[in-house]
Amino acid sequence: MPPELGLFLRFQVQRHLSAALRRPGDIFNPLVFFLMVVTLFPLGLGPDPEVLADFAPGIVWVVALLSSLTVSSRLFQADYEDGTLEQLALAPHPLALAAMSEVLSHWLLSGVVLALASPVFAAMLNMPVQAIPTLMLSLVLGTLCLSLTGAIGAALTVGLRRGGVLLSLLTIPLTVPVLIFGVGAVREAALGYDPSGWLALLGALAAGGLVLAPLAAAAGLRISLEL
Repeated sequence: MPPELGLFLRFQVQRHLSAALRRPGDIFNPLVFFLMVVTLFPLGLGPDPEVLADFAPGIVWVVALLSSLTVSSRLFQADYEDGTLEQLALAPHPLALAAMSEVLSHWLLSGVVLALASPVFAAMLNMPVQAIPTLMLSLVLGTLCLSLTGAIGAALTVGLRRGGVLLSLLTIPLTVPVLIFGVGAVREAALGYDPSGWLALLGALAAGGLVLAPLAAAAGLRISLEL
């Protein structure tokens, strides 16, 4: 990457992080949502530790997916409303790079934070201790995939009122492989097996998404700006 593009990407990431830190609710709301939903599952499934442990990988990953959807709808929204997005589209720098900066900021403040807090939620669901490192690593990789996928849907719906439902319809089918691979990795680790195969698949999805998703998001933003 040329130095000027690297500087542009770093500046945009810092701008988005600074803006998000001025709104702490954007960081804590997904964690509170995650905590509330995880707390409700023992009430529905019963307090049996063995039952909770069996369902724990699926519970954590489904809630992580829903938590990601709650914040993905706000990607690009602030820049669209204040006109910054139009300026970025007209700038000499690639719009895909601006989309990448938004995704990375979103991932750092939601996915990485969620992965760091996941041991607490795993303990609430009686997940085996040996599965927690795999859970954290899978969430780091998987939430990056979810953020990249959410960026594509958010780019296509940023100019629409009440686009949240359409965003869900567009992105949920694309997140199914991430959900399967993430649950598979954690379940393998909980059973004492090697989860590296599942983690490699998540890593491959994340690597492919880093290349393709910003391009797709940039195309979606250009379409939305023409509406």
